Amino acid sequence: MDNYFGTDGIRGKVGVSPITADFFLKLGWAVGSVLAQKKSQTSVVIGKDTRVSGYLFESALEAGFLSAGVDVGLLGPMPTPAVAYLTQTYGATAGVVISASHNHFQDNGVKFFCANGFKFSSKVQEEIEKRLSQPMQSVDSKNIGKAVRHEQSLGRYIDFCKLSFDRTVDLSNLKIVIDCANGATYHIAQNVFSELGGKVKIINNKPDGFNINLACGATDTKHLQQVVLENKADLGIAFDGDGDRLIMVDGKGELTDGDELTFIIGKAWQAQNRLKNNLVVGTKMTNLGIRQGYKDLGINFIEADVGDRFVLEKMKINDAILGGEGSGHIICLDKTTSGDGIIAALQVLEVIIKSKKTLAELKSEVTKYHQVLINISTQKNINISENSTLQQAKTEIEKVLGAAGRVLIRPSGTEPLIRIMVEAKDQISAQQNAEKLANILG
Repeated sequence: MDNYFGTDGIRGKVGVSPITADFFLKLGWAVGSVLAQKKSQTSVVIGKDTRVSGYLFESALEAGFLSAGVDVGLLGPMPTPAVAYLTQTYGATAGVVISASHNHFQDNGVKFFCANGFKFSSKVQEEIEKRLSQPMQSVDSKNIGKAVRHEQSLGRYIDFCKLSFDRTVDLSNLKIVIDCANGATYHIAQNVFSELGGKVKIINNKPDGFNINLACGATDTKHLQQVVLENKADLGIAFDGDGDRLIMVDGKGELTDGDELTFIIGKAWQAQNRLKNNLVVGTKMTNLGIRQGYKDLGINFIEADVGDRFVLEKMKINDAILGGEGSGHIICLDKTTSGDGIIAALQVLEVIIKSKKTLAELKSEVTKYHQVLINISTQKNINISENSTLQQAKTEIEKVLGAAGRVLIRPSGTEPLIRIMVEAKDQISAQQNAEKLANILG
């Protein structure tokens, strides 16, 4: 049986299996058939980001669901966290997002949410993959599903975001630049932040189907940094193509990543006695300096595998309400059920106003170790643990660094890459050791 699901749904290059129209047709049928087994009245909502192939896969999935007897609600362009929320709002059995997140337009993929707004479990994914190996068979014509377009979904999500914010907080003195990555927040972010009083300048909010994440957004902030400095803004906010990541830029034009933003929120929530169980969940990639910062505050830190799905699992198991990772997935579980860039940004803005500090000042309250990340492209499966040369070099580097550094080598869960990360107190050591390991992998 093929394994289609990665750490964040199914993703790949458009036109290359499994990212094809015929597969998405069968995928819709397979998911619909599994859902229909569990519940007689079954419906799904489908959202997508702004890449051109979304039209193709939206239609294919819709046809697949209808052939399984499942009703479909079409949401149009919508951030991933919005689909998680709207799945619950519309009482759907499941939610579907057509997106390749932070990747460029040549890629696409799909993510799924349960009725409660959380992502599908591994068990449900296994059932779907088993069904995909079977012949596709439509229900009788009298049982074919119906489709409707939900026209009010945009307004519902905008209101939901605004309700997550403390309305006693005044944003009118903040000058904010927002980078929408030409993605799914393009028609939402302006409304949310300006209606809450912020002085907002929006950039990269004109998607054409091809420019999603192109030299913009959370994965490429150079344009945002430039605009923040040119406009003498207080800060910049960057989302990725599907709106579930947040990276911020302070008034000096310097980046604040997801680990730092999670720390800023966690420290403030602890002071307000809002941090449930005095606990924050991060990942294996969470910087040693951030970990030390939590320790100094007496905040418990729990490590999850990389990926917001794994962060969320650890949060639920340990009854935590705050988790995040450096790439910008920040989960505020008392507000929503998934990583949400807009809602996370609003929590940071609350901290800024209430503390009367700038983002730069808040970021300076924790000192990160130097972290070097090198991605090695690979078109084949490499067993890292069986590469004796690599493992020996890793052991030697770890021995030299001791408690003042860290090495992590792992395969990407979403791309054909091996990720090498080295942390150290000095930049040169981190860079040299990361390059040494990278050279071994070629």
